[in-house]
Amino acid sequence: MKFGIFYELQTPEPWREGAEQRVFREALEQAELADRLGIEYFWEVEHHFLEEYSHSSAPEVFLAAVSQRTKRMRIGHGIVALPHAYNPPARVAERIATLDLVSDGRLEFGTGETSSDMELDGFRIPRAEKRTMWEESLQAITRMFVEVPFAGHSGQYLNMPARNVVPKPAQKPHPPLWVACSRRDTILTAARKGIGALTFAFVSPQEAERWVTDYYRTLAEECVPVGFSVNPHIATVAGFMCDRDGDRARQKGTDGALFFAYSLAHYYYLSHHQHRPGQTNVYELFEKEKHLMGLDPESVDRAGFSAGSNVVDPGGLASLTAAIGSPDELRTKLREYETAGVDQMILIAQAGKNRHEDICESLELFAREVMPEFQDRDAQRQQEKTRRLEPIMERLNPLLATKLEEARARAANVTDTIAATGSL
Repeated sequence: MKFGIFYELQTPEPWREGAEQRVFREALEQAELADRLGIEYFWEVEHHFLEEYSHSSAPEVFLAAVSQRTKRMRIGHGIVALPHAYNPPARVAERIATLDLVSDGRLEFGTGETSSDMELDGFRIPRAEKRTMWEESLQAITRMFVEVPFAGHSGQYLNMPARNVVPKPAQKPHPPLWVACSRRDTILTAARKGIGALTFAFVSPQEAERWVTDYYRTLAEECVPVGFSVNPHIATVAGFMCDRDGDRARQKGTDGALFFAYSLAHYYYLSHHQHRPGQTNVYELFEKEKHLMGLDPESVDRAGFSAGSNVVDPGGLASLTAAIGSPDELRTKLREYETAGVDQMILIAQAGKNRHEDICESLELFAREVMPEFQDRDAQRQQEKTRRLEPIMERLNPLLATKLEEARARAANVTDTIAATGSL
């Protein structure tokens, strides 16, 4: 199992002078450190208008900075919002290819629909249409990566004439594709389309095992690739803080993880009732209401947080804090996710008011005392996975070859038309 780190660029109130700049600077320093320590992935979201919870509205800019401060780490959009009002498809293709080039082919292309009313309403995106927008955009973007020239598209939301979308990505045919998943139905959608599942939900190892089983069964039986390659991987998230003393780790990291959960609920379930842009202090509300909502350390303890515990409360508190504890506790809990078949555990340390110094110390301790045993097993796990995928890829490889031939034929038809008529 591989490890990544995940960033919302959370900036809780109060906002003193330079607060955002400090958050961005510290996140870049954490990226550099994680790269040196051998953590394999750096993921950043795209969100808009979600004050305090996420100030990551231009991830392509921030990830470009990460690409120049790191050497080995994979750089992940987790995710690019694809409904057209957020990001026109051609602009996404251009930005993704550029970032793949400047990172020397280290980019992971995660996508999604978004789901908060604050964002959807802010961009006038009908909730009922966002899935269709995502699908149409992703299909067009993957074609833009491989068609020379892109043969154009006439659809429900995108109408674009033939143009050669440049540059093209360094990775061929394109960077690995992922989609954000928070429910079983999106896990199945990922499998049907042959893309990785970024499970941005706090799930127990037992639930993760069910999702993994469903994903591979659907991949084997129903997959029709949306892109020109298949990325059969599942990643999940957990709050993170590591200290030699497990209780001290929880003191340092639990409140940040709980603020993450509270502000997620605030924007995704409560915002249309209580959030006033530029006025509501989300962190202040969290401090007042966390005990009422069961978002406090005592509730986490009652939920069964302990190494190897199978007890998870309905709100997922034990899973939310699954990577908070001592090295021994983390090894024990993370082995359960590894056994469940999770390919990557994405650690959330930059949350709430977690301190930069604590995050850096935790990353160093984790890399030194937890990661090695997982890295030692990784080669064997990859071999086992390759064997598991062989019959699936035997079915999918001809589909991918046909899909690529069709793309080249479309591009050739455009070229022939230009040669014959002198225009498009």
